[in-house]
Order: sequence, then C-alpha cells, then structure tokens
Amino acid sequence: MLNKLKVEIAHFNKHPHNFRILIMTNMVYAFVLPVIDIFVAAYVMRSSNDPIKVVIYQLTIYTGIPLTFLLNGFLLKHFNIRKLYSAGMMLSGVSMIIMMSLKTLDLTGIGLAGITMGMSFGFYWANRDYLALAITNDGNRNYYYGLETFFYTIIAVIIPVAIGWFIEIQGGDKAIHRAYVIITGVVFLVTIVASVVCFRGTFQNPVQKAYVFFRFHPLWYNLLSLALLKGLAQGFLVTAPAMLIMLLLGKEGALGTAQSIGAVIAAVVMYIVGRLSGPAHRLKIFATGLIFFAVAAVLNGILFNEAGVILFMLFLLVAKPMMDLAYFPIQFKVIDIVSKIENRGQFAYILNHEAGLYAGRFLGAGTFLVLAYVVSTEIALRYAIIIIAVLQLGSIYVAKRIIAKGKLLSPEDATVEMKVLGEVAPIAV
Repeated sequence: MLNKLKVEIAHFNKHPHNFRILIMTNMVYAFVLPVIDIFVAAYVMRSSNDPIKVVIYQLTIYTGIPLTFLLNGFLLKHFNIRKLYSAGMMLSGVSMIIMMSLKTLDLTGIGLAGITMGMSFGFYWANRDYLALAITNDGNRNYYYGLETFFYTIIAVIIPVAIGWFIEIQGGDKAIHRAYVIITGVVFLVTIVASVVCFRGTFQNPVQKAYVFFRFHPLWYNLLSLALLKGLAQGFLVTAPAMLIMLLLGKEGALGTAQSIGAVIAAVVMYIVGRLSGPAHRLKIFATGLIFFAVAAVLNGILFNEAGVILFMLFLLVAKPMMDLAYFPIQFKVIDIVSKIENRGQFAYILNHEAGLYAGRFLGAGTFLVLAYVVSTEIALRYAIIIIAVLQLGSIYVAKRIIAKGKLLSPEDATVEMKVLGEVAPIAV
C-alpha cells in the first residue's frame, strides 16, 4: 500500500510546476466549497423558512457569474490572472459576511449577497477554467479532474459533518447565528491561504485578443447545447440538497452527515477512473453520471422522505463528479479544436460557454419557481428534479455527436465551413 502511494506521488510530481500548484490551490479552496454550496443555502432556509427565497438567492448568484466573466476578460488586460483568481476566492468570504450581517433576510439583502457570491464564482471559475485549459492537454485532463475530484470528495467527508454538528450543538437561534459567523470567519481565512498558494504559480494571462463573438463554428453550437443541459441541473442542484434535508430532516447535523455518507467510496472511484481512463472513455463516464442522477431524482420523487433524501445524496455524490470528470475534458477538447480553426483566443470560448450555462441555470431554477408558485413548494421539490434529470439524459446523445465530430473534423474542412457561413466581426472589448 505504501509503495502504491509512493508511485502515485511520483506520478503527480512528474507533472509541470503550474499543474501541481493549480491542484494544490483548488485543494485548499475545496475546504470552502461545501460551505458555500450547502450551508449558505441552509442558512437562508433556516432564517426564512422559504425555499423560494433560496432559489432567488441562487438566481442572483447565477446572474452575477456571466457578468463577472465579461468583466474578468477586460481586467485581464490590466491585472495578472493570479490576482483575479485570488480575488474570486476571497469574495466568497465577503459574500458570507454580507449575509451574516443582515438583520432580516429581505430580497434586497439576499440579492446583494447573491450578486457578490456570483462575482466570486465568476472570477474564480473564469480564471480556473482558463488555467486548467492552458496547463493541461487532452491526454492528462482525465487525470487532472480525477485527482481534483478525489481531493474535493475526501474533504467533503470531513467538512459537512464537522460544520453540521458544530451548528447543531449550539443552543438557541442566537447561538446558531454565532456559529455561522464563526464559520464565515474561518472561510475567509482559508481563502487567504488558497490565495497564497496560488501566488506560488507562474501563471500567464491569456494572449489578449477580442473575446466577444456572435458567430461560431457548428461544433461550438453543439457544445453550447450541452452546456445548456448541464446548466439545467446546476440551476437547481446547488440548493436542492439543502432545501430537501432542512425540510424533511430539519437539522444541519443531518445535512452534514448526509453529505458525508459514501463520500470516501466516491472519492476513490473518481481517482481510479481519472487515473486509468482516457479520451475514449469519456462518453461512458458521462452517461454513467447522468444515469445515476436520473436514478437519484426518481428515488427522491417516489419516496420524498428521510430515506429518499439520503439515497438522493448518495447517488448524487457519485453522479456529479462523474459528469464533471467527463464534461470538462470534452469542453476543453472542443475549445482546442475551434480556437485553432477560428484563430481566436481560448478565453473567448470560456466566456461564451458561460452564457450557455447561464441559460440552462435560469431555466432550471425557473422550472422550480413556476411549479412552486403555480402548484406548491413540495411539488416543486419533488418533481422539478425528475423533469430536469430526464431532460439531461439528452446530453448523452449530444455528447456522442460532439465526440464523433471532433474526431472527424479537420481544420481545413472547418475553415471552409466558416467561410461559407460568414463571420460576424468581434466586439473588441
């Protein structure tokens, strides 16, 4: 066992310095992500007892993300990418401070905290995606995301349980609020540590070119369709676990325990899949994740009780990283192809991809809100996930077409296609 561990460490150390620094930066920040993803939504749910406010909070986050992607592109002309990446991580702590300082959770306060968190995600993901694209290649991207997911999932074993029961053992509402304030302070300190690690890298800004376009190669439109389907689930899944557990189980401690059950197994599975799989296996990995997600949604809808929530969380622990492990390398491979064909900077595609995600997130969250207002919150929590999961199964067909076209496409053929289509001039931002 020890020899096997040494082999894996040696394999990791063979990769370039920036590859290792980016992994370590994201590993430190992974201690913050479960808090942002789960417990902030739980705080809104506990304080307002209104799932609709939770979804509105999420919508303001998702509105802030694409706007910040656009702002990030402009700021990259003036600031090093490490500074913007670090700013994104630290803004997540600032957003939590805003949330904890609100005396009442009205829509204005929730919106302000949500927009700030959206800016945090925007700076974080815009720069993280570009750096991951720049420092990896098609051959090692499965390993990169498998390793990253392994660390995140292991950390997700510890943090939800520790935080959940830390909140649970407090006394009344004032003590619970104080516990959330303490957690917010720790989150801010962790983001500072992650920023320090980030500055150990020698990351380079993207080559500055115009990055807003309105006409793309057909292969890119296929990927935007896949992004929209991915966004459907993101629009609801970030806050759905917190809402379901707070509604059906009612305790942050149970929330933390549910998040941690089975996470060790999921982490090991993700590492093995990332380590041993290659580009040829991505469609199977992606399809497996989508099927697990559909099973989770159906079980939750049928049971809609404590057991249903636990099963939902268990399947989701495997489904989400499986989908991500395959999705990001597929996305980056398409960017590799179309950026060379169209002679555009890679950040242009990262920015445009976010627009596809946002459209899907808006539709996903909108599905919940419509069901909640027209029918009931319970029906929305029970059936919106099933609707979205069934629609997402269409991603298997879309991904299959993308992979097939990527294999067959040659730059010469694609260039001819672009000349036939005509190209709209970019906006030089």
